[in-house]
Amino acid sequence: MRGDGGSWDADVIVVGAGAAGLWAAAVAAAGGARVLVVEKTSRAGTKVLASGGTRCNLTTTLSSRDALPLYGPAARFLAPALKALPPSAVVEHFHALGVTTVTEPALEKVFPASQRAIDVRDALLRRARAAGAALRFSAPVRGIAPASGGWRVDVGETLTTLALLLCPGGQSYPRMGTTGDGYRWLTDLGLPIVPPVPALVPLTSPAAWVHDLSGVSLQETEARLLDPDGRILARRRRPVLFTHTGLSGPGAMDLSAIVARARVAGWRPGWRVALDLLPHRTLDDVRACLLDAAGARGAPHLERTLGGSVPSRLLAAATAQAGIDDPNPALHRVDRKRRNLLADALKGLEVPISGTLGFDKAEVTAGGLSLDAVDRKTMAVRGHPGLYAFGEILDLTGPIGGLNFQAAFATAELAATAALRGLSQAAEHEG
Repeated sequence: MRGDGGSWDADVIVVGAGAAGLWAAAVAAAGGARVLVVEKTSRAGTKVLASGGTRCNLTTTLSSRDALPLYGPAARFLAPALKALPPSAVVEHFHALGVTTVTEPALEKVFPASQRAIDVRDALLRRARAAGAALRFSAPVRGIAPASGGWRVDVGETLTTLALLLCPGGQSYPRMGTTGDGYRWLTDLGLPIVPPVPALVPLTSPAAWVHDLSGVSLQETEARLLDPDGRILARRRRPVLFTHTGLSGPGAMDLSAIVARARVAGWRPGWRVALDLLPHRTLDDVRACLLDAAGARGAPHLERTLGGSVPSRLLAAATAQAGIDDPNPALHRVDRKRRNLLADALKGLEVPISGTLGFDKAEVTAGGLSLDAVDRKTMAVRGHPGLYAFGEILDLTGPIGGLNFQAAFATAELAATAALRGLSQAAEHEG
């Protein structure tokens, strides 16, 4: 480590004072490096403050082994990071910082016990400063470039550093300063960028009947995303909320990156989300139930037959999908073909989808720096010594449930640790 500071402005410059940047700054400074964090906006952790409805779902209750498959194609890349810093370790770190936590086991979520995102942000900021990291706000980066044995960072003046840690975020919530600046810097270095699209964002629907259901929620449902050819591309068993523009809630938002990519690639009408209104019953069970009711004495109606387990407004949508005019028909008056269509609708109410609400409402960005360009054990950018990229700028996205904060913290841990090793090796070489 350079004890005299040499001719560099800092041993480590971290670009971005979000969740990943504050974590990395604390680790690097605690390891003895002179750390400077440069932040585009006037405060740290702006997106942390807004996350989870200002409650901040900071990680998951799942183990690393159970969490990794939820990252899809990025699971293999993230394995070393989640091994180095599993979700349980993130919780322990926050407890040590005075932030006690509570869980929502049904959705594998972890929140601060105070239910205040500001407590998470303040703990991260306090940890970084206590370790000795300096922070500079209202300092937008205009560009980066390699220097002799290090890096230059243009913030209106040129700052130099031995190790440059990039975590400026993606493009989600651009009003908070995350406008995709980092993609340009990486492109200028000749690095591959997977086109960014909004992720974890509400879906839009052109159907008026969907808008009319605004406020209706399904706490237990399976949402299946179907393309125009009827192929199921993804499914999530999570709550779904009808809104005045379409569908929201974890079950719908977890599917949004696929929809956003399809919009970019060339949109064809016919995309839809099928909602299972009776997730604890099989299709055969539902068909048998409707058949039994059709032959029962007393002419039972649909709502009574299902025991009130489905909101009446959704039953009306299901009967309409089956071509039945009556929203609560007496089942003995429904012929076999319509009963089977009704069973299909109850197990897969089809909501037409036209797109997403875009980056302005997206919680995270899908796409970014290709994972092929990054060493998964160190977050070092291949072919660019001293440069590390991590957090949302990478092409990795997890579903709702604290998975994206977990990935940010874990990749930050690896990047900062690797940067410290690099500084130590440089000092030994000079010695």
